[in-house]
Amino acid sequence: MEMLRRSSVFAAEVMDVFDRSPTDKELVSQAKALCRDYIHSRLNRAGIGWTKPDHGLSAVAGSALGDTSSVILWLGDELEYLRPNVYRNVAKQLNITVASESVVSDAFLAVAAEIFSTGVTWGKVVSLYAVAGALAVDCVRHGHPAMVHTIVDCMGEFVRKSLIPWLKRRGGWVDVTKCVINTDPSFRTHWLVSLAGACGQYLKAVVFYLLREK
Repeated sequence: MEMLRRSSVFAAEVMDVFDRSPTDKELVSQAKALCRDYIHSRLNRAGIGWTKPDHGLSAVAGSALGDTSSVILWLGDELEYLRPNVYRNVAKQLNITVASESVVSDAFLAVAAEIFSTGVTWGKVVSLYAVAGALAVDCVRHGHPAMVHTIVDCMGEFVRKSLIPWLKRRGGWVDVTKCVINTDPSFRTHWLVSLAGACGQYLKAVVFYLLREK
C-alpha cells in the first residue's frame, strides 16, 4: 500500500508539472504581452505618450513573466546601444508607409521570416522585439498609434505559426532569463555585436523583398 501511495504521489507530481507547462494559447498571449511591454518602454523612452492596455503582463502570468520582460528589455537595450542605426527609422529602412495596416503587417512578418530563416535563437527573438519597438515608435510619430496593436497582433501570429515548438522545448518564455547568467562583458558583447550586424542585413534583404513584391 505504501508503494502504491508513493507511486500515486509521484504520478500526481508528474502530472502537475505537465499541467504547469504553458499551452500554445498562453505562449501566444505572453508573446503579445511582452511585445506591449517592450513597445510601451520604447515609446516612453522616445517621449511619446501611449497608454498600455490593462491586459498586459500582470494579467497574463504575474511576476515570472515580468522578470522575463525585464530581461528582454535589457537585452534589447544592449542591441540598440551597439547598433543604433539598425533599430531606428525602421519604416524608412524598409521603405514603407505606416498608414496602411496591411503594409505594416506584411513588412513586420517579412522581417520576422528573414530573421528566423536560418533557425531560432533567443538573440533573434530579442532582435524581433527591438524591431517591433522601433516600428511602433515610427507609427506613433507619424500619427498612426492604432498600428501599435497591429504590430502586437503580428508578433502573436508569428509566434503561433513559427516559434511555439521551440518555446515549448525550452519550457516557455522564462528560458530567456538564462541569457544573462554569464556576466562576462566580452561574451555578451560578442554575440550581441554579431546579432546586431546580422539584423542590419535582414532589414536590407527585406527591403529588396518588399520592392520585388510591389
